[in-house]
Amino acid sequence: MVKRIRRFEENETEELAEILRNNGVISVATDTVYGVCARMDTQEAQEKLREIKHRPKDKAFPVMCCDIGQIKEIAYISESGQKVIKAFMPGPVTVILKKREEIPAFVNGGMDTLAVRMATSEALEKLIRTVGVPLLMTSANQSGQKTCGTIDEIELACPDLDGIMNGKPMFGKASTIIDCTCEPVRILREGPVTMEQIEQAIAAD
Repeated sequence: MVKRIRRFEENETEELAEILRNNGVISVATDTVYGVCARMDTQEAQEKLREIKHRPKDKAFPVMCCDIGQIKEIAYISESGQKVIKAFMPGPVTVILKKREEIPAFVNGGMDTLAVRMATSEALEKLIRTVGVPLLMTSANQSGQKTCGTIDEIELACPDLDGIMNGKPMFGKASTIIDCTCEPVRILREGPVTMEQIEQAIAAD
C-alpha cells in the first residue's frame, strides 16, 4: 500500500515553512519539473534530502533563492553572470557561480562553486522568504531515475517526504545550466534557454 503524504495548498506557506525549519523535506513544483527541497544551512536537512533521493555524497545539490539579493549573499556574480540573471531569472535556468567563503563546506561538498536558481512562482518565493534561508532543490525522483511527472509518482518514488505542495510545472523539462565562472560562459546542460539567447543577452548593453 502506498504511503499517503500530506498535500498542502500553495497558500499554506507557514505550515510548509515549519516543516523545512525543522529540517524536513518537501516536494514543490518549480517552473521546470517537480522538485524536492530542504533548508540549505543545516547538515541534518541535507542528509535527510540525500537519503530520500539516494543521492551520492559526492554530488552537490542546486540552491534555490528567492531573489538576486539572496543569491549575492551566498555567491559572487560575474559581469556576464549578472547579465544572464537579469535576462533569464526568474526562469528555467541554473547558473554556476563562485561560492562565498562563509558558506559551509557541507553545502556543496567543499567545492568553490554553487549551482543557483531563483524561485519562479509567487508561492515558492514566499516559502523561501518565510523559511529565511535558500533551499537545496533537486528533481523529484530517485537519483539517476526519470523525474516524476505527477504528484502520485512522487509519492511512489519518495515515500519518506514530510509534505507536498500542490502545483504543476510549466515546462516539464530540466533547466538550462550555465557556467558563469568562465569567459565566455558555457552551457553544461541544454534546456529551455538556448546558447544563442544567452549570447544575445551577454552582448546587449
